[in-house]
Amino acid sequence: MLVTGTTAVVGIIGNPIVQVKSPGAMNQYFADHTLNSVLIPMEIAPDAVPGFIAMVRRWTNCKGIIVTVPYKQVVAPLLDKLTPRAERFSTVNVFRRDADGMLTGEMFDGVGFIAAATRHGVDPAGKRAAVVGAGGVACAIANSLCEHGVSHLAIQDLDTAKQNALIAKLRGAFPAVEIVAGVIATDTLDMLVNATPVGMNGDPNLPLSGAVLAGLTGRCFVAEVVTAPTMTPFLTLAKQRGCIVQTGIEMTETQLGSLAAFIGVAAP
Repeated sequence: MLVTGTTAVVGIIGNPIVQVKSPGAMNQYFADHTLNSVLIPMEIAPDAVPGFIAMVRRWTNCKGIIVTVPYKQVVAPLLDKLTPRAERFSTVNVFRRDADGMLTGEMFDGVGFIAAATRHGVDPAGKRAAVVGAGGVACAIANSLCEHGVSHLAIQDLDTAKQNALIAKLRGAFPAVEIVAGVIATDTLDMLVNATPVGMNGDPNLPLSGAVLAGLTGRCFVAEVVTAPTMTPFLTLAKQRGCIVQTGIEMTETQLGSLAAFIGVAAP
C-alpha cells in the first residue's frame, strides 16, 4: 500500500487501541480493491474526544472514523445526525464526514454479528439467547437478535441502570420477545454472547460466574466481541464444552464492506 498526499484517510478511535484488528483487515480490503485509502489506529484520551470530533469536522481528507471501546455511546451525541438504527440506542461504531463537515453516525455491529452467525449456519429465529453487557455493542447485538426473531433474551450487566434501560427499550420495540434481566442459567440457552471487554488483552476472567457457566453444553452457540486474543478464555471454555464458537474478529470482518460503503471508500 502506497500512502500519498491524495490518499483518503479513515481512522479508528478507542482506548485502548492495541487490540483492534480493523486496521489490518480494512487496509487489506483497500489493497485488494485497489482503493487509495488507509485506516489508521488512534488512541484518544477520554477528555480529548469532544476536541477530536471537532477536529474531524475540519480534516478535509478524512472520510470517516470507526469507533470502538469505550466510545460508541460517547461519540453518538457529539455527531450531527444518526441513522435510525444508531439513534435507537444512541450508539455508533462508525461516522462519516461529508464534504461540508457534517458528521453522520451509523451502527453495524449487530449487522456484522448476524452475518457472521449466518456463516456458521445459525438462525436466531425462535432461539433462547443471552447477551452479557449493556454498552454500545451489546445494544446493537441485542437489537439485531430481536429483529431476527429470538423468542427469549436475557440481558446482564454489572451496571444495572444501563442493563434495565436497555431492557426497557427492547421491550418497547419488541413486545413479542420475552426479555429478562440476568443470566441465571445456561443449560437452556441456544445462543450466548459476551459483549463486554472481559477476556481482552490477557484478562483471565470470564463474563459469567463458574456456577452459571457450569450448565453450558454443546447445544449453545457462543460468540465473543473481543478481538484480542482471538480465542478468549470464554471461547476456549465454550469450545471445550463442544459449542460452536464465533470470534470477535469474525464480527469485524463481516462488516468491512458495509463500513467502507457508509464512509464512501468502498469498491465500486
